[in-house]
Order: sequence, then C-alpha cells, then structure tokens
Amino acid sequence: MSKPRVLFVSQEITPYISENTMSTITRNLPQGIQERGKEIRTFMPRYGCINERRHQLHEVIRLSGMNLVVSDFDHPLIIKVASIQPARMQVYFIDNEEYFQRKAALEDKAGKAFDDNDERSIFFIRGVIETVKKLGWSPDVIHCHGWMTAMLPTYLKTVYKDDPIFSDTQVVYSVYDQTPNGELAPNLASKMQFDGIDSEITDVVNTPSYNNLHKLAVRDSDAVILGPETENPEVFEFVKEQNKLFLEHGSEEDYIDRYSEFYDKVMAESSVLAD
Repeated sequence: MSKPRVLFVSQEITPYISENTMSTITRNLPQGIQERGKEIRTFMPRYGCINERRHQLHEVIRLSGMNLVVSDFDHPLIIKVASIQPARMQVYFIDNEEYFQRKAALEDKAGKAFDDNDERSIFFIRGVIETVKKLGWSPDVIHCHGWMTAMLPTYLKTVYKDDPIFSDTQVVYSVYDQTPNGELAPNLASKMQFDGIDSEITDVVNTPSYNNLHKLAVRDSDAVILGPETENPEVFEFVKEQNKLFLEHGSEEDYIDRYSEFYDKVMAESSVLAD
C-alpha cells in the first residue's frame, strides 16, 4: 500500500524566513508528518531576502522555464530547491524576478504591504500547482498555510478541476493572524476572473481584504485548522458557518500527531463521499 501524500504550501518557512508562529510550524510539521510514515513535498516563495548561498538553493532546470500569465502579462516561472539536512527534507521555492527578487518578503521598508501582493499570491499558487503537475506527484492532501496560499483551494476547484493529478486531492487551510499592513489591490476579483473563474465564485473578494481572502480559502477548502494564538472573530465565525471538518491547533507537544490524524480523517471522509 502506498504512503499517503501530503503537500505543504506555506508563505514562510524557517530558517529561510525569521522565526514566527507560522514559519516554525511549517518547518517542523512536514518533518514530523514524514516521520509518521507519510510522503511529503514542501513549497514556499523565494523572497529576495533569502540568502541563496548560505541555504544552498539551486535552480531545478527541468522544472523551470514555463511562463505563467497573471492579469494578461507573461511571467517566467523559476523553481529552486534546498535541503534541510537534519530533517532529510527538501523545500521547493517559487521564484520570479519581478515578484520575488525585492529585498523584503511581504512589506516595504515603511511596513506597508506591497501593492502587488495579490498578483504575487496568484503567481505563487499557480506556480506550485504547475510544478506538482510537472513532478507527476498526486497529493492526497494539500495543506495551505497563510493568506498567500488562500487562492489555491479556489483555483484547484475551478481552473484545475479536471486535472487528473488532483482528482482525489483534499485541501486543508490553516488560518493565522499574520497579515501585512494595508489592503490588497481593488481589482483582485477581476484578475481571478481573467483566469476563467466565475464572478459568483470571486464575489467574496469584491472587497479584497486579507480577512476576505481567508474566507475565500475557508469556503473552498475541504477542512480548516485554526492556527495557534489566532484571534480573528470575523473569520472564526465564518469558519463555524461553513460546517467544515475543523481542528484547533492544540499544544506544541501534540499538534503534529493531531494534524496527522486529521489528515487521515479528511482522506477517510473523501473516500466515503466518493463511494
């Protein structure tokens, strides 16, 4: 019997980004899930503040070279990879000169969110999906961490709904409080519609706040996890209204076991529905 496959998609992972709640979880969780017998892949953006020499990033030529169209403009997709040796774990990086070469991750020097964070998010999640397709690796579960991954569930269930690689994939979305200062571009919904997503689906981001981006992800995911120390009443109330499979983070001592068991539950629920 083949191992269950879990794809982790995160906007930040330590040691490539400084330690915080999300980056620490997405460093330790994939390792823990791998140690519990599941097969894993892990993706994050290649921000310009990441030191490629120190972390030994190198381009994967066979996966790079594709162009992705975002809002009617072509953008080259570059894939890089690095290894976290103690964990025997690889991390794939989505890179593009226009979106990810600036020397900051999500905000400028003044602490204001970048104006193109919406397009960076679209490029990132589409880059992940296209790379997984090239790898020919069908995940049983995709676990998305952070607002930059929030459009992935929607794209997977609309633009990529007929792709056989993802025909049995279930999506889990983790809600965190970590968001930049500022709003997203006002025409986010139209950029999603450009990719063929109906306006009825994008209506939740007609007002493109980071909270509404969380709501989009929650609505289109199969299950939801509430990150530790998350205090967002608006999003939490929305989660309860959706009647999804739901898990609270738990303690630092047991969350990896809880997540692993939750993935099993999500996969089992999928199998029941398929029957």
